[in-house]
Amino acid sequence: MAYILAVDDEPDILALIKNALETDGHRVSIAERADAVVRERLTDFDLILLDVMMPDTDGMVFCAEIRALVDCPILFLTAKTQEADIVRGLGCGADDYLQKPFGVGELQARVRAHLRREQREKHAVLNASGVRFDLSAKEVSVAEETVVLTKSEYEICEFLARNKGQVFSKEQIYESVFGYEGESDASAIAEHVKNIRAKFVRYGFSPIATVWGIGYKWV
Repeated sequence: MAYILAVDDEPDILALIKNALETDGHRVSIAERADAVVRERLTDFDLILLDVMMPDTDGMVFCAEIRALVDCPILFLTAKTQEADIVRGLGCGADDYLQKPFGVGELQARVRAHLRREQREKHAVLNASGVRFDLSAKEVSVAEETVVLTKSEYEICEFLARNKGQVFSKEQIYESVFGYEGESDASAIAEHVKNIRAKFVRYGFSPIATVWGIGYKWV
């Protein structure tokens, strides 16, 4: 059982989320405004669902404010489908997003996938192309300097590094990392990879190469 926070200004959406996730055995806390969430309680949650468009503080601003306070998965609930919105959402620290309207089954499956990822046990150290992975701490470093990655960025890097040289499509990466296959997955992976590359620029190399027409690989 996980403790989940859902923030959305639509009571019907909150009721759907609460009923669906409680059916799966989770405990769900709901709020209609980001400003109503008690910041001191954020570390209690195992996963957070955030609506993008809300009065007062919107979901993206709220995510950016709390990302340094919590390390649990943050998923956006959004009716927006434009690439610029996806870029901004993932760039401010979100792990994934669901497009409204979404079905109960999709919501449950996506939440299960992210919670499974959180429960995986990691052991030992992996070195790949000058990048060191501490698999227990889920940390990446280059020349003994830590590269600050979000959870999703780390998991993508680890998956590709474990399979160095092998090419994976965006869909294969998403399914392997998150354990769920959906229509929005390809866009999410593309933006995560863009963010990963930007964070490795200071070290003078990009560990993830694009294989045009196919996908990505760790070089």
